[in-house]
Amino acid sequence: MKKISKQNNKKRLKTYIVMPAYNEEKSIGKVLKDLKRAGYKNIVVVDDGSKDKTSEIAKRENAIVLRHLINRGLGGALGTGIAAALKKDADIIVTFDADGQHAVSDIKKLTEPIKKKQAEIVIGSRLMNSKGMPLIRRIGNWELNFVTYLLFGIFVTDSQSGLRAFSRNAAEKIDIQTNTMEVSSEIIKEIKEKKLKLKEVPIKAIYTEYSLKKGQKFLNGFRIIQKLFINWWMR
Repeated sequence: MKKISKQNNKKRLKTYIVMPAYNEEKSIGKVLKDLKRAGYKNIVVVDDGSKDKTSEIAKRENAIVLRHLINRGLGGALGTGIAAALKKDADIIVTFDADGQHAVSDIKKLTEPIKKKQAEIVIGSRLMNSKGMPLIRRIGNWELNFVTYLLFGIFVTDSQSGLRAFSRNAAEKIDIQTNTMEVSSEIIKEIKEKKLKLKEVPIKAIYTEYSLKKGQKFLNGFRIIQKLFINWWMR
């Protein structure tokens, strides 16, 4: 009688990539191709009211495309994408930026701790490996890390990272209320309140002229801080 290996007997966990996108026609095609080449076929693109060919390109690459009629913001797009992945019976959900800033090879670093039950949420930290990160970005991120800690009592080295992995249980518990950029800090708050096991791993951020132009501006950091304090005060 043929012996069945433990590895073959294990359930193969279904990983879904959730990609918020707003006017990303210049980068999204390559990002999707790179993901598929690495074996990630289950990709949900949330076109957040783009006025360009973002949806058309994503559909051409066989992604699941959901479209907001208006630009709701990062929080709204993440909420839509995570809910859709859960409906597709995802076991692990990875959020991944559409501007080419993330390395596809880093995804495995985030999913492995979840597969091994070492964490329920894993955040890819650019600050644990900040080589090549512009100084202004480092300063802005550390400021937001400090404010997030001050308001919610949990410190992470990169509270604003867009590369994260959630177990199904964690994704079901996280309650995203905000539509805009402060969603990253809101997720940290939810981790603390829902007592979810968190791990950070170092990732490489790929900075190009395009990703820097599309990325978070310094002024946006002040707006995020302002909204975080308002939301905290109104709780």
